[in-house]
Amino acid sequence: MNGTRKDIDPASVLREEDEEPTLPELESAEQPSGTLAAGRAAIVRAVKHAPSRPGVYRMIDAQGAVLYVGKAKNIKKRVASYTRPVGHDNRIIRMIAGTVTMEFVTTKTETEALLLEANLIKRLRPRFNVLLRDDKSFPYILITSDHWAPQLLKHRGARTGKGHYYGPFAAAGAVNRTLNTLERAFLLRSCSDSFFEARTRPCLLYQIKRCSAPCTGEIDFAGYAELVREANAFLSGRSVSVQKQLAAEMDKASAALDFERAATYRDRISALSAITSHQGINPRTLEEADVFALHQAGGYTCVEVFFFRTGQNWGNRAYFPKADRALGAPEVLSAFLAQFYDDKPPPRLVLVSHDFEERALLAKALTTKSGRKVEVGVPQRGERKELVQHALTNAREALARKLADTSSQQKLLNALTETFALPRSPRRIEVYDNSHIGGSNAVGAMVVAGPEGFRKNQYRKFNIRSADIAPGDDYGMLREVLQRRFKRLLEENPRLSADDALAAVLTGEVGEGQDLGDEQPWPDLVLIDGGQGQLSVATETLAALGMTDLPLVAIAKGPDRDAGRETFFMPGRAPFKLPPRDPLLYFIERLRDEAHRFAIGSHRTRRKKDIREAGLQEIPGIGPTRKRALLRHFGTLKAIERASLPDLALVPGINAETARKIYEFFHEQTAQ
Repeated sequence: MNGTRKDIDPASVLREEDEEPTLPELESAEQPSGTLAAGRAAIVRAVKHAPSRPGVYRMIDAQGAVLYVGKAKNIKKRVASYTRPVGHDNRIIRMIAGTVTMEFVTTKTETEALLLEANLIKRLRPRFNVLLRDDKSFPYILITSDHWAPQLLKHRGARTGKGHYYGPFAAAGAVNRTLNTLERAFLLRSCSDSFFEARTRPCLLYQIKRCSAPCTGEIDFAGYAELVREANAFLSGRSVSVQKQLAAEMDKASAALDFERAATYRDRISALSAITSHQGINPRTLEEADVFALHQAGGYTCVEVFFFRTGQNWGNRAYFPKADRALGAPEVLSAFLAQFYDDKPPPRLVLVSHDFEERALLAKALTTKSGRKVEVGVPQRGERKELVQHALTNAREALARKLADTSSQQKLLNALTETFALPRSPRRIEVYDNSHIGGSNAVGAMVVAGPEGFRKNQYRKFNIRSADIAPGDDYGMLREVLQRRFKRLLEENPRLSADDALAAVLTGEVGEGQDLGDEQPWPDLVLIDGGQGQLSVATETLAALGMTDLPLVAIAKGPDRDAGRETFFMPGRAPFKLPPRDPLLYFIERLRDEAHRFAIGSHRTRRKKDIREAGLQEIPGIGPTRKRALLRHFGTLKAIERASLPDLALVPGINAETARKIYEFFHEQTAQ
């Protein structure tokens, strides 16, 4: 490999055999900040100190944010290629214009540089890189090996515990269904070690034939070890042999007229058949592989991933990475794969729908990372080609659904723009709500939505800190939340005016087709749960910070808090309502309800923490005597929290009114 990167126009790429380029004399004169000339001058200065070794470089803007992370076989040559006056596309031009400084990290090999690049991209999330979004960890099935009676459970995160891991599975639902079936098939315990050690008689799972109850000796050590062996064999791909063995045991029991034992084997075989029959497409000749297929349309990209382990299909998931529209499928797929396997163990075979320049380098990097040979291939025929085509069909259908949802979302945003007289269709909507009980554990919440739906990685919660706010003062809470949010926003991301935005386009800092709302963290619309009072507080708070043109809307609930009868308040406009069945009203209600859900969840988390720290004394009417009675009856605070109202009333010394107070204290429906 030669250090050529996917983001450089072919006309401007420096090959390994090229001579060192002559750098433009840009540093001799000061250039206006944010212009293409200034960016090139900054890169020229950085080239003087760039090492001629493999490694990773970072392009950084005036605010210290990383714009781009790239890797190269020769950092100096790669960075110097950005100083050429022509040959760059609009994305690279914007990237160069925003650069004020650069940082370099050298590595021993280009393979190490690729791994480091993927790690930094995922951690720093640079604006101009292809970004893997919704990168949640995948669940695994784990059969532990650190106890004489191994446990069967679902596992996420680092695989540090002792045992056999099977996965990844594409979704938690698939794992849960498989676990339930495996419990019926192999009767392995799913309880914790502490629960296991404390049993004196079998639990309910034994009664419903989902556990063999090794805890109380209902099965001996040898018998349980055989069940564990069968489960490991089944999950390792020897499902047919396990089913045949169980069928033989069933026939033997039936011949011996032991029909109860035969029925147990029959149920286990039925459970195993349920697992294999719900897996859809299964490879005939492929033991272990991940299949990636990419489809692009309408400026969006979808990557569909299928997981095949032990000859079984363990699910699929669709990803929609953030990538510049100018990037082709090979470039996006290459960047996606490097980030995807940054924190996941790769299989022995990775099949992809598009060939890309760094495929051999990626295979070498994954081999180094996993400690075993990993092949990255583009199949041309046979079953492997069929699997890729199947994944490609799924990618095409997933992207079609995404585009349909986006189109509907855009129609709602256009209606929102018209109804609230916004200057443009909002790219970022922020919704604010508060939650507390009697003023205690007060929490403010902000949720964010845009053309692609809710952006959960942008959600923020605010623990109310001010000692000057009286308990239950919703106005004071809202004032503190808005002050903290927008004061910090002003410090970290000065707001661009309309004239500044136009100037940025004219000077080349951004392209004409780029939507500044995609990158700027400033909201185009602020929604507040409340009425005229909340709107006045928000208006005054933002005005004190010098913001008088930020669109504000307060949403007041209807009479008796009925959905569909909300009243909207805006500065300088009479209150108004929307028709009860208007789709826009449903959309706004969904935004408001999401903020309410997030606020209540944040409040409840904080309240639980305080309860566990302070004990039951926080509940009005609960003193030391009643606390002892509750703990004596239920055993733990968690059990009290989960108890029903009638169960609480059965505790000696707890009357109906006190039971109601305890129950309401632990349940979120009383949160405001």
